[in-house]
Amino acid sequence: MTGSDRCVALLPMKANSQRVKGKNFRSLHGKPLFRWILDALLAIDEIDEVVINTDARHILAENGLTEGGRVRIRDRKPELCGDTVSMNLILADDIAAVEAGTYLMTHTTNPMLPTATIRTALAAYHAGVAAGTADSLFTVNRIQTRFYRADGSPVNHDPDNLIQTQDLEPWFEENSNLYIFSRASFAATNARIGLKPHLHEMDKMEAIDIDTLEDWILAEAVAGLRSRETEVV
Repeated sequence: MTGSDRCVALLPMKANSQRVKGKNFRSLHGKPLFRWILDALLAIDEIDEVVINTDARHILAENGLTEGGRVRIRDRKPELCGDTVSMNLILADDIAAVEAGTYLMTHTTNPMLPTATIRTALAAYHAGVAAGTADSLFTVNRIQTRFYRADGSPVNHDPDNLIQTQDLEPWFEENSNLYIFSRASFAATNARIGLKPHLHEMDKMEAIDIDTLEDWILAEAVAGLRSRETEVV
């Protein structure tokens, strides 16, 4: 398969984290956090390779993951390490080194993102590209609620004419779970979201993004619930 036909998943992974220490390698319901999304990606035949850009090759090895098969581990350049480095710079480094027609990017902090949702998003992305209606895709949460500014003034509703929240104009929150793009769309914006992105709605239970300890507790609860559901089936 030529580079232009390949689908590559980009999975950046750093050793340290600010609010939940060592979270990428911490055990979530019986296995390291990074294994949840990695296993979901490797279950998708359309993904030719998973590229892990990391400063933690040794920690991955301690957790049983070394380079081989469909997994490539790239050592993060020193100038790209640190908490304040833009993710787009890390992605640009991967894209320059790894040729593909389609890039899919996600995070280790999205453990509840299932294989089925990734497949559905890939299909939506390819359909949008074929129709000329999209050059990229990112996942979102649909929100219909009343928002206010810090001074108490309403943003998206009329307090004197309260309608049901389900009748409000929906807003869409970028949930940081999944981005799909091409080399050309990334070059056009220097970002994972292109000029004509398709917004792909996700189930909120699948869209947990672990950033805080509270997020971790929620992910543990959902993982436990899913485990019990699987046992019943």
